[in-house]
Amino acid sequence: MDVARKKLGLLLSTGPDHPNLETAVGLAQAALAGGAALFLYLIDDGVQALDDPRVRALPEQGGRVFVCAYGCQKRGRPLADGDRVTYCGLVVLSDLINGTDRFVALN
Repeated sequence: MDVARKKLGLLLSTGPDHPNLETAVGLAQAALAGGAALFLYLIDDGVQALDDPRVRALPEQGGRVFVCAYGCQKRGRPLADGDRVTYCGLVVLSDLINGTDRFVALN
């Protein structure tokens, strides 16, 4: 299937020590390499994935990274890198679910 011009939404809710991070990064990189638009939403313990250099590099590769502001607040993470990622709430997540061709939740 040709993924060019398709939109892939990914949700990551698990921490960096969970294998889901590898899956999310692999799917994200494959989507971008294939020409798809990528939308990654980090929520709950997934907000800690911002420390991973592969996740931090996604915006430079054309991906859009959204981070749950409430999840950051609950985990004591500062809202930094606002020029690279978008801090937001569940309304944006709902829009991503409805607005992408495929949505994968990694819980």
